[in-house]
Amino acid sequence: MFMVRSVATADIPALEAMSSGATPGVHTLPRTRATIETAVERSMASFAAHPEHPHAESYLFVLESPDADALAGTAAIAATAGSSGAFFAFRNDILSQVSRDLGISHNVRALSLCSDLTGHSQLSGFYLRNRRTAGNEAALLSRARLLFAALAPQRFSDRFFVSMPGMTDEEGRSPFWDALGRKFFQMDFLQAERMIEGARNRTVIVELMPPYPVYVPLLPPEAQAVLGQVHPQGELAYRVLTREGFEPDEYVDIFDGGPVLRARRNTLRSFSRSMSRTVVEDTGRTGRGRRDAYLVAPVREHGFRAIVVECASPRQSEHIGVPLEAMRRLDVVRGDTVLCVKL
Repeated sequence: MFMVRSVATADIPALEAMSSGATPGVHTLPRTRATIETAVERSMASFAAHPEHPHAESYLFVLESPDADALAGTAAIAATAGSSGAFFAFRNDILSQVSRDLGISHNVRALSLCSDLTGHSQLSGFYLRNRRTAGNEAALLSRARLLFAALAPQRFSDRFFVSMPGMTDEEGRSPFWDALGRKFFQMDFLQAERMIEGARNRTVIVELMPPYPVYVPLLPPEAQAVLGQVHPQGELAYRVLTREGFEPDEYVDIFDGGPVLRARRNTLRSFSRSMSRTVVEDTGRTGRGRRDAYLVAPVREHGFRAIVVECASPRQSEHIGVPLEAMRRLDVVRGDTVLCVKL
């Protein structure tokens, strides 16, 4: 039984081992021992805090495999993107150009550096060890973050976004970066990512990136072709997120040109379709009809954990049937309250 829980200090070695197997282009995943330790410390402090409004908190979650011998994945969510400054992205604008003398009027696509996403809550750091063979644990890992947000809405913005990985080749080269960012940073894509540790809120970005609109038709065909395209390794996360309620928007990542997905909280299933229910033990005789998979988490902000439970629909009841082993994993007993949403 897979389980998502808040990260602990003891997870640092496993996170370090896991990050060594990730592809170089996954820019939101901490890589070094130092950055992993910082992310864990910051997450533990964020879970322990009692904010009345979203600030600089960042929450890191891990996916425990059924045997609990190793971590199977990790994911994060930040309360406010750009909390230590502005969060930068390219806005994919349509500019109107008119020449009265020539009688010409047409529209042209242009990329404009902007900080529009600053203040949104940001999903990041999604990584599964066995992505190709993943089942329900992929949705569990990704959506557990949002179920936590539904449990503690005061900790997060009413707007969310996630920057999907853009197209890079096997050696980590990005056609979009080579056509644009490299000309201003004077370094390779992976060098730039390591320098800013995957962040998009560093002063160096606004110092080096062009402040004027970049006309898309002037970019090489290779760069235009990958603009707004998701890397194949991000397709699983893309499917989970769009099913949750995220949609592609007018923004793209400033480094690799990957799409940015956005949503308001009331359009996300974890907010709009989750239900608060009382736990009863499912002995196998409870609700013998149709059984569906539900994401279930105890109604508590500290010691957060979530699992997938196959059970009868709790929609027409005040209770949800949870097997005894699942109750142990969730650390709940009969009569406790949980939040559940259909997987």
